[in-house]
Amino acid sequence: MPGKKSAAGGTVVSSESLPQASVKLKRRFSIGQDWQLYALLFVPMLYFLVFKYIPMYGVTIAFKEFNMFQGVWSSPWAGLDTFREIFLMRDFYKVLRNTLLLNLLDLIVSFPAPIVLALLLNEIQIKWFKKGSQTILYLPHFISWVIIGGMVYQLLSTNTGLVNHLLKASGLGVIPFLTDPIYWIITYVGSGVWQNAGWGTIIYLAALTGINKELYEAAEVDGAGRLRKIWNITLPGIKPTIMILLIINIGHMASIGFERPYVLANPLVNDVSDVISTYVYKVGVQSARFSIATAIGLFQAVVGLIFLLSSNYISKKVTDQGIW
Repeated sequence: MPGKKSAAGGTVVSSESLPQASVKLKRRFSIGQDWQLYALLFVPMLYFLVFKYIPMYGVTIAFKEFNMFQGVWSSPWAGLDTFREIFLMRDFYKVLRNTLLLNLLDLIVSFPAPIVLALLLNEIQIKWFKKGSQTILYLPHFISWVIIGGMVYQLLSTNTGLVNHLLKASGLGVIPFLTDPIYWIITYVGSGVWQNAGWGTIIYLAALTGINKELYEAAEVDGAGRLRKIWNITLPGIKPTIMILLIINIGHMASIGFERPYVLANPLVNDVSDVISTYVYKVGVQSARFSIATAIGLFQAVVGLIFLLSSNYISKKVTDQGIW
């Protein structure tokens, strides 16, 4: 906006143009001063662009009769026929049920485990014992599920497992950990807790360091014990972290990893062990029905997005905590 002339004949600069010019100047100065940070940010942005966003064009396979020799764009369009075929498959509803069930049990059992471990580790006063415990708890995270599956079979197999050998020697009955559906689910969830609980404590221990120590000192003066301090200070202090991770975990309810159910599964428990990821491998990859595999993947993404948005909305309404 041009400046207005004063009564003395001079020009008065508009007050509206000053803030805009100031903001632009500050923005340029910030970019020039912190260009190293922007350069570092460019690398992950390039990674997500190349490996996450550009491959999204492959989602069109779900709407086509894909032929690998014709390519993605030259394959004929099928519209929603692929999705209709999926929803008419009886096995699809079974694997969807199993996926939601196993993820729900993981959420109920595996999600609180790192919180409890972090609270216990935070109360340990002996530094060398605390560091040693953390190292032991972290190690399972770095073990492949193929190796964990072999360990599970060596320990829990009905005929040759060490645990069942000890139960036989004690005069107790054999427990079918890997052949009975109920026991297999318990084994599946338990092995997941063993592998991931220790690693999950890292985030909560980091959140615990941000709690003001003076709050604990004031609580001690008031005569509060350990449990009272944990309930009134520690848990509220890490509540935002807990809610964010809970929302993210709920957003993954429709998706499940491939290695864990595939390694631990066997034909005797297919009714509970066959999940979406293994189903996609069998139907989509082994049978070369890539349109089916892509359509199921897109379905998972949409359902996961619905879970994520819903859980975030409910969390914001109930606890005033959310991802955004």
